[in-house]
Amino acid sequence: QVQLQESGGGSVQSGGSLRLSCAASGFTTSTRNMAWFREAPGKEREGVAAIDKYGPSYAYSVQGRFTISRDNAKNTLYLHMISLRPEDTAMYYCAASTKSTVVAPLQEYEYNDWGQGTQVTVSS
Repeated sequence: QVQLQESGGGSVQSGGSLRLSCAASGFTTSTRNMAWFREAPGKEREGVAAIDKYGPSYAYSVQGRFTISRDNAKNTLYLHMISLRPEDTAMYYCAASTKSTVVAPLQEYEYNDWGQGTQVTVSS
């Protein structure tokens, strides 16, 4: 059974940093295309970072501030966030795809396994 469990969210001030973790079970993270999405109140879920065999992809709004990585020994996906802004406030979700190739790595429809989310709140 595939499970994704996010952690590491919290409340920080503008300019602060957080590292989100996504512990995976039921599959090996090194073999799947994975991503982080976020959903703010009243807004659609958006992809912020993804990683596949070709490397990472980032949404324009987080480039230079967010870094996606995975520790295959721990079977865990990470999202390291720096220079956080109030507009980064959202519920953050980890996702994994069973597709061998993901054409649009930041699009929700590419992923079929999701975690429950972890809340990130950035105050000004």
